Amino acid sequence: MRRIAVFSGNRAEYGLLYPIIQAMKERGDLDVRVVVSGTHLSEPFGRTVDEILDDGVEITATADLGVKGGSVKEQTLSLARGIGQFSEILDSLRPDISLVYADRMEGFAAAIASFEMNIPVAHVEGGDLTEGGTHDDSVRHAMTKLAHLHFTTSLEAAERVKRLGEEEWRVVFAGLPTLDTIRRNEFTPPEETCREFALDRARPILVFTQHPVSTEPDKARAQVVESLEALKAVGAQTVLTYPNSDPGSQAIIDAFRAYEAVPHFQFHKSLGRRRYLGLLNVAWAVVGNSSSGIKETPSFGIPCVNVGPRQQGRLRAENVIDAGYDRDAIARAVSAALHDEETRTRARKCSKPYGEGRCGEIVAARLAEVELGERLLRKRMTY
Repeated sequence: MRRIAVFSGNRAEYGLLYPIIQAMKERGDLDVRVVVSGTHLSEPFGRTVDEILDDGVEITATADLGVKGGSVKEQTLSLARGIGQFSEILDSLRPDISLVYADRMEGFAAAIASFEMNIPVAHVEGGDLTEGGTHDDSVRHAMTKLAHLHFTTSLEAAERVKRLGEEEWRVVFAGLPTLDTIRRNEFTPPEETCREFALDRARPILVFTQHPVSTEPDKARAQVVESLEALKAVGAQTVLTYPNSDPGSQAIIDAFRAYEAVPHFQFHKSLGRRRYLGLLNVAWAVVGNSSSGIKETPSFGIPCVNVGPRQQGRLRAENVIDAGYDRDAIARAVSAALHDEETRTRARKCSKPYGEGRCGEIVAARLAEVELGERLLRKRMTY
């Protein structure tokens, strides 16, 4: 069988990759080998490797990249470790194709190692835009130029990948893979979710995630404090998740400690894909700067209060409310998301620009059928 190496480095990425892994396994003609690294192996970030095992997904190899969420130097050293360790793993696995996701450091390292070892790279979520000061755009577009197959989450992104000079036959619009999970209702049911998190569904429920911005990690603490003060003032039941491991993340985690006694706050290092989507299903709104707020909330028909510029340029539906790093502005936006009927109606009826929830089967079919060999490996610039 054709062997596919799948690389995952953090909780959010795994939640996105899982429907593709599931679809590849369901076909029966693909040998899926999962390689785990990054915060999956880090205790401070919840050691989410256990969530992968709980899904019954077999892990073929692990790579401890020493991810700490500290300085930009530490992040760079983790990237270097990733290239080295993934090279050893790839040499042992000898996959036919490597599958990487989006713009994370771990996926970038896997793409570099695979490319240099003449292993075709399949890249999901290329062509997206996030111009708000993160490294994501540059890394994502660099991965596009290393990749041999492109599975985009929107038609707009597919066109952008082609304009980056990629041949049309390499580019497939597949949609956002998380929508596969939502379409199948593969998340915790409302009763179980509310019981586990002690939530009263009749009262407003918020889900909050705020990541640092790559170009200004020194401001991460002050930025998240504005959000925390706003949420404290609003007074709604709020489930808060830890940030990713980018530089500045430790400052956010440190800031959380001063708010652990707020009665309506509850903090979680990681929720896992089923519990997280289960929470979105009962939430009245999502707050923060995660791409999940932009991409997944339309399927649940709830507002997203997007804080700061991190998701600037991201394709979005009509349910998004933007607010700067100002506690009063954030509080006003959250209050509108919870109580303004026009805002809530707009969210319920918003468009869904990220596909119909069939990404996994589209990606799996293409990986199984694409012709391997020189044509796939030898890339040609179209412009």
